[in-house]
Amino acid sequence: MIVSERLSSGSFVTDIDPIEHCAVWVLRRFGRPMSRAALRSIVARKSDFWSAEEFIEALESQSIQAEFRSAHFSLDDDFATTALLVRDDGQAMILTGERNREGSILILNPTFSDTVVSADLEDFKNWIGASVVEVRPPLRLENENEQLMGRLGHWFWGPILSARTTYIQVGIAALLTNIFALAASIFSMIVYDRVMPNGAQETLIALLFGISIVFASDFIIRSLRAYFLDIAGARADMIIADTLFERVVDVEMSARNRSIGSTISVMREFESLRDFLTSATLTVLIDIPFSIIFLFVIYSVAGPLVFVPLLIAPLVVFASIAVQPTLKKLVKTSQEDAETKNSILVETLAGLETIKALSMGALMRRRWQEAVSHQAVIGLKTRMLSQIAGNVANLAGQVVWVGVVTYGFFLVQAGQIGTGAIVAASMLAGRVISPLAQLAQLLTRLNQSLASYHNLSSIMLMPRENGKRDAHVNFGLLKGAIEFQNVSFCYPGQTKGGLEDISFRINAGERVAFVGPVGSGKSTITKLILGLYKPTKGRILIDGIDFNQYDAAEIRSCIGAVMQDVWLFSGTVKENIAVGAEHPSDADILEAAHIACAHDFIANHPEGYGLRLKERGEGLSGGQRQAIAIARALVGKPSIVIFDEATSAFDINTERLLINRMNGIVQNKTLIVVTHRASLFSLVDRIIVLQDGRMAAQGPKDEILRRFSQSGVNQ
Repeated sequence: MIVSERLSSGSFVTDIDPIEHCAVWVLRRFGRPMSRAALRSIVARKSDFWSAEEFIEALESQSIQAEFRSAHFSLDDDFATTALLVRDDGQAMILTGERNREGSILILNPTFSDTVVSADLEDFKNWIGASVVEVRPPLRLENENEQLMGRLGHWFWGPILSARTTYIQVGIAALLTNIFALAASIFSMIVYDRVMPNGAQETLIALLFGISIVFASDFIIRSLRAYFLDIAGARADMIIADTLFERVVDVEMSARNRSIGSTISVMREFESLRDFLTSATLTVLIDIPFSIIFLFVIYSVAGPLVFVPLLIAPLVVFASIAVQPTLKKLVKTSQEDAETKNSILVETLAGLETIKALSMGALMRRRWQEAVSHQAVIGLKTRMLSQIAGNVANLAGQVVWVGVVTYGFFLVQAGQIGTGAIVAASMLAGRVISPLAQLAQLLTRLNQSLASYHNLSSIMLMPRENGKRDAHVNFGLLKGAIEFQNVSFCYPGQTKGGLEDISFRINAGERVAFVGPVGSGKSTITKLILGLYKPTKGRILIDGIDFNQYDAAEIRSCIGAVMQDVWLFSGTVKENIAVGAEHPSDADILEAAHIACAHDFIANHPEGYGLRLKERGEGLSGGQRQAIAIARALVGKPSIVIFDEATSAFDINTERLLINRMNGIVQNKTLIVVTHRASLFSLVDRIIVLQDGRMAAQGPKDEILRRFSQSGVNQ
């Protein structure tokens, strides 16, 4: 039920972005509830404040339709449509499209209120001329799997069908070009049968003038057809590619059943779909039905000559269809080989230093050769079958031409047709066979596209981390209390390892270290806290609330984490640090870098914070990468800080300096340290010892250290 209040000149609400608030409200209204943190995680904003374009992107990513209206807002609007109004000064409000019992318009103006209120026309005078973004309910297809839904309905067919007007225009253009194709054959027939016997030069000039107009029109229409087809394909390309990438990023970690290289290969298969939709091959599909029309035309101008192409055409179709079952299997195998080859390449490039250090180049090269060799054999078989079908089609074209001329000779001798009819029929017969000759190539590409479609659909069907948010509630900033209740966990595809019946509680502001042998489950606990995986048994509570009631992005926005495997992206040092917060200031970045001991080596570099890093931070030492990662974790001033072997590459002096600086900022933060180094124990108050995925001991730091000092526990 919508709560209605009278709009008043109350105090301004200045701590929110009005467009962001409107986006959250619209998503909730249309059954796509999402926290602000989750919303920010799916929209790459360019500035501190939301724009109307980013509002549209956020809604479309959740299948809600939104677009700019051609006209700006005026008091003549009927207020019956849900819409976003945006003024030049950045203020925004939502027209709900509803009225209360008194007839007043219901709006959401975040500047004055965070709830829906009533307004009269007088309240809209300052909004005249504002930009209008109309919002419509999500597209839902009957019996459609929700996981396959994208921005415009079905992830693939939605964008295609949205351009149906363009494809109709392409079809009309194809109709015209095929009609124009009749002109050349009719021209030849008239010249042979009428102009040449009578020496009618004036008629020839008139025909030349007419055929020139037809040719010029045909050129223009063909160019426009290709242009419209490219425009429709390019738009669908952008939407589908973005939907796929968003799904890859949003997939649950436990659902990842492909290697990185294999996933990249599958994503590249989208190019097959794109090429099929935008290339001239698709026009062949449009031209094929006109082969039947040309048969009727041949019959009308040359009578019995129609039997020649009519007898040969089925042979071409049969040859094209006969090879498809085998080609379908070969295409599937070829794509599997491409995934294997791509996996080897990615694995080699990612571990090139190790491969060189261990002299593993020959091993990886042999694996590469085997993959390439097998794919080459499959590719050879695929090309041979396609060529056989193509050669049959080419032979059929030659046979049809010879057959028309030969049979036409006897028909002319019998006086049934004229010489011009033979010329016209031979030209039209070529138009009958030409699209059929390309049918084999079309079907082969169709098989490739269908295989790519099924592979990409398998990605869309993978469970989403942010799939259903019905149970998620915005609980505000986290205090930092964490509790595991009888938690067990095993990584996907494994039967042992992970955690077994783990229970502990970390109070808000408490500082705890997890220690234990390699593989005891320390890093697994940090991944469960971050929501990267879900426990197979037991519960995890954050601030006393079950983790599943939170939006995972909301949890992570309050956590600053340095993972065991430090990852830096290609970009500047400043960008790598700033990504840890929502548009941090330069002062915030400098402060975090100083605490993390990163500022010293950054300041000494000529390019400073503008130093552009390569992929994974190549060019920096391990300690420098860790320092930047620590700065990234601290820049957002999170309430929970997680260090998983965060200083393993630090020297003693740098680590001591970091500890001194950290002691001054973690007093009111929940700190979780995973380490094998006793030096970091000075940051914590309590130690939890793990052994083979089970709790071995827990208690105050001094007590645990004293208990295990003589037992030689592996820290």
